[in-house]
Amino acid sequence: MVAGRRAEAIVVGAGIIGAACAWQLARQGVQVLLVDNQRAGATAAGMGHLVCMDDNPAELALSAYSLQLWRSVVGRMPESCAWRGCGTLWLAERDDEMAIAEAKRQRMAEYEVASETLSAAQVAGLEPMLRSGLAGGLRVPGDGIVYAPNVAHWLVADAGPAVRVITGEAIALEAQSVVLASGERLTAPIVVLASGLQADRLLEQPLLRAKKGHLAITDRYPKRVHHQLVELGYGANAHASDGTSVAFNVQARPTGQLLIGSSRQFDAPESAIDMPLLAAMLARANTFLPALAQMNIIRCWTGQRAASADGLPLLGPHPKHRWLWLALGHEGLGVTTALGSAALIASQIHNHRPAIDDTPYLASRMFRKEVLPV
Repeated sequence: MVAGRRAEAIVVGAGIIGAACAWQLARQGVQVLLVDNQRAGATAAGMGHLVCMDDNPAELALSAYSLQLWRSVVGRMPESCAWRGCGTLWLAERDDEMAIAEAKRQRMAEYEVASETLSAAQVAGLEPMLRSGLAGGLRVPGDGIVYAPNVAHWLVADAGPAVRVITGEAIALEAQSVVLASGERLTAPIVVLASGLQADRLLEQPLLRAKKGHLAITDRYPKRVHHQLVELGYGANAHASDGTSVAFNVQARPTGQLLIGSSRQFDAPESAIDMPLLAAMLARANTFLPALAQMNIIRCWTGQRAASADGLPLLGPHPKHRWLWLALGHEGLGVTTALGSAALIASQIHNHRPAIDDTPYLASRMFRKEVLPV
């Protein structure tokens, strides 16, 4: 074993969650070693949306809180982070889905998230590229998009010298230390594990399950889509406990391209594209945006989301190792909830009262016999 570096905290994982944790701790005066294995994980594969989700109260509380934190920093981000405050337009295909839109508006209002229901004519006026015949929608103007890999790099740079990046692969966790594949041992009284699906091999008990997703992106075209567009049925598909699903989700990227999602597929660890599933995803997108059929798609890819058993992230101390904190299981909301998750972790570490109730996210819930992960 090679004698290694010491710090006040170690964060394992340099994706958006790990970078946010390191950044938040550094802002509070903590010297951090950030372990980066330089693999392109979920942060690089995802859509980079900052979107308020409300499929359950805990998800809504965390995403609303985190979006407040994002709005406090996006003005300082460089253009390479590709922040756009485009808002989200949730689309109702049928008249009965307008009741879902209204219920969504009311839930968000309880957390001071502004939104407005729109008629079919209003939706068509805002987004003329959409097909005719939609029933209406819900507009959430405070949502936005970023390019998450560059945001992660910016967070580390913004933290300054308090964060030192260590390139290497963590292969073991020991008491107040992280062992790297090189043989070096990093030591600190606090270790934050934020390495997504790769965390399972470092823990005695696996806690995560992979949800594979497909994305496609078009060539560059004159801008015709102005909001992030999502179907109102997206949440139910996104949080299905099993099976395979697709849902309509399209972003207009600053490059002039359209980023098309999304799909969910359990227990498909390979990175290969599932052509029938991709075709179904694109067909779903075409039902909302018929003009997509005339556009060139220049790239398709897949990624793996790290999901917990109950769909909420694991944020908090490990019940058996009080030096170890978990920041895992964000599934498809890692970018949205990164700053909020990091703030909760930092509050726990410093024994400060968190800004929101962190009970629903505490990692200890996954170690109770009645709530074992799938």
